[in-house]
Amino acid sequence: MRLCDQQGAVSLGCVSGPQADPQFLDDEDEDVAAERKRIMSGEGKDDILRLENLTKVYRLFGKKGRNTAVDRLCVGVPKGQCFGLLGVNGAGKTTTFKMLTGDIFVTKGNAFLNNNSILTDMVKVRRDIGYCPQFDAFDPLLTGREILKFYARLRGVQEKDIKRVSDWAIRKLGLLIYADKLSGSYSGGNKRKLSTAISLIGNPQIIFLDEPTTGMDPRARRFLWNCIKNIIKEGRSVILTSHSMEECEALCGRLAIMVNGTFRCLGSIQHLKNRFGDGYTIIVRVAGENPDMASVEEFITSTFRGAELLEAHHNMLQYQLKSRAKLSYIFGQLEKAKSLLNIEDYSVSQTTLDQVFINFAKDQTDLLDDELSSQPSKKKSSSFKKSVYPIGGTSGYTDVDNDSIAGSSLGGSTMELLQARKNPRGFPDPYNSGFLDDESLTGSTVDLIRPGSARSSVRSANSMANVQIF
Repeated sequence: MRLCDQQGAVSLGCVSGPQADPQFLDDEDEDVAAERKRIMSGEGKDDILRLENLTKVYRLFGKKGRNTAVDRLCVGVPKGQCFGLLGVNGAGKTTTFKMLTGDIFVTKGNAFLNNNSILTDMVKVRRDIGYCPQFDAFDPLLTGREILKFYARLRGVQEKDIKRVSDWAIRKLGLLIYADKLSGSYSGGNKRKLSTAISLIGNPQIIFLDEPTTGMDPRARRFLWNCIKNIIKEGRSVILTSHSMEECEALCGRLAIMVNGTFRCLGSIQHLKNRFGDGYTIIVRVAGENPDMASVEEFITSTFRGAELLEAHHNMLQYQLKSRAKLSYIFGQLEKAKSLLNIEDYSVSQTTLDQVFINFAKDQTDLLDDELSSQPSKKKSSSFKKSVYPIGGTSGYTDVDNDSIAGSSLGGSTMELLQARKNPRGFPDPYNSGFLDDESLTGSTVDLIRPGSARSSVRSANSMANVQIF
């Protein structure tokens, strides 16, 4: 294992393949394990995208050791499929995208796009991908048409076809009336449309969309969904990250829920509901000005074993039925009691994807690798007595001293408030977590800039840290 150095950032290891990893992990879901077996045995060689034990580990300078952002992912995506990647902030979705697009180094494992390795054939890989990042990446002083022509030239479109290609992208995403306006004046939804249009330039075989509908109104969101569906019908593949379960149900043929850098479940939406859903949700409304809710509650609890009351209002009750009762039995019992208990109406629905997601997402943690292995039973809380404050990011925590805070937007009352608060994360020792590398700082709550750069305003007097906040 060797160290890879990139702009002062150190990653733990950089190997050419997944052979160092075990083929099976101990506490892995059966669907995730089956996909791992399929990929590692070579059965997924026809998939347009194939991840083989893809791993990213950030080495933190200090006593905290390291943070595993992405942990041995194995999955294959065939042509013409929309694959959803779900997870809370910090789960590792964007880090996975950055490795696949060559933005950051891979610590271990490999990935293949159209059978081209991201370790050795990144130039060929980039010819086959389109990327809509989480944040809009275009010049606000250019018009939408100018931006699309610029990216068409970058993608190698012939000069005689550039106007036709840019006009196609404008019509495809419904930007015709905004095409000749400065992109900086676009609304949030139109900026996301433009970012998506950029990712479609050059007819890429696989498209990465990182939360493409963030900030869109329902009409614009539905329009973009229809565009993505048309892309899939053309035989191209889409990898989508989103926080909208409705969006995933509308677009994704298969999805995975990511927690702490690993896949916790994998499969179609209906499969995940059947496996991880908590049965059915029953909503009963009782007619009348003074409804007899006690009789309805007694009927539900005595008829459906294990029924759990979730909500109770003046004339409405909502229950979670965790037993595997047949739908015919549930509807039959409710129909028999409808007139007797004066039930106005009722509904029975399956557990939603939101509930499945929440059940997994609650296991997400910001703890680092060493802290996860120790997991003290009772975490010691402490007030921030030292003049060093932990600042959270997508890949861990970094420490900022008073010199760095001076003159920044975090000075004054904000840091005084932090000083007075107890440690909200429950870290045993938040002061020794060390500084993150440049990649870890990307996307963090605050932007940390090395002194001497064009954007840093104050040079730190602390020679140990040399980190600035502007």
